[in-house]
Amino acid sequence: MDKIQAAKSVVRKFHAQLDARDANLDAVMTAFSGSDFLWRGFHPFGLIDNPEAVANQFWAPLKQSLTSLQRREDVFFAAENSLDADRAVWVVSMGHLVGLFDRSWLNIRPTGKMASLRYCAFYKVEQEAIVETAMYFDVPHLMVQAGMNPFPPQTGTHMVQPGPMTHDGLQVDPQPAEEGARTLAAINRMIADIGQWDSGMSLEDELRRSWHEDMLWWGPEGIGATFTIERYAKQHAGPFRAAFADRSATGHICRLAEGSYGGFFGWPNFTARPVGGFMGMPATGQVGEFRVIDIYRRDGDKLAENWIFIDLLHFWKQQGVDILARTTHQDLP
Repeated sequence: MDKIQAAKSVVRKFHAQLDARDANLDAVMTAFSGSDFLWRGFHPFGLIDNPEAVANQFWAPLKQSLTSLQRREDVFFAAENSLDADRAVWVVSMGHLVGLFDRSWLNIRPTGKMASLRYCAFYKVEQEAIVETAMYFDVPHLMVQAGMNPFPPQTGTHMVQPGPMTHDGLQVDPQPAEEGARTLAAINRMIADIGQWDSGMSLEDELRRSWHEDMLWWGPEGIGATFTIERYAKQHAGPFRAAFADRSATGHICRLAEGSYGGFFGWPNFTARPVGGFMGMPATGQVGEFRVIDIYRRDGDKLAENWIFIDLLHFWKQQGVDILARTTHQDLP
């Protein structure tokens, strides 16, 4: 078994034990974690360097709240990190954590009904252990399912987001290396275009260099999902560019691709200063961090689908607005 398939096997075993109804969460986290463990989570969790703390602070409360928790995985792939000189292997899992919302979590009121927490996790695997994790999850999306609206009306659409249109996102088996190279090249071209922000072309024509005309963009709650280049430009890309100045260079920690799927994450990916209205919120002029995961599906030589996780709670708290505390009427750290 090569190192990529071996890393996939580690993560699949980890998920199987972690997701079990009777899981000893401390024991599972400890058994699969390396000595230099680091876990990155969205607000209000942040950086945690102890696997038992992750079990007690994140997984145990979540599983007590979303009872009968199941993982509905839509995308699974692994590859070497293209940004890492040592070519470390990372495994990516994306989907929903689904359960019955029976108890409060993060002071979000329970509904007693089925609820889904969007998630995406990047796992760095070394010597059959997980040494780093970026576990990003859309808390505002869960809040809206509970009838709590943390943001003003969004430009896109709220929906429980589906997996890939092609239904081939679970890449458990090895994929042709040349296909992963094509996907990574498409992602890199898109990143280069974004880095310019003023290419001299119309936004729509710039997007057409990297994206299919009928692109599907599955954005985070607060921005929402949108469809086609024309509507993506109108409902997200255009307003986003108009709302921010002084965008920093991209600072990804991991960028990889296998087969027709790829993605990246940063901590943060970039910084920018809000100078115009964004998400119905006033401009502050204060530089803020964007912690982001992007997952892509390539079709041919262009990108066809994109799932995005942005820690908007962290960003707005940097702007002086604690969205989580305000919406749940609690004083949280």
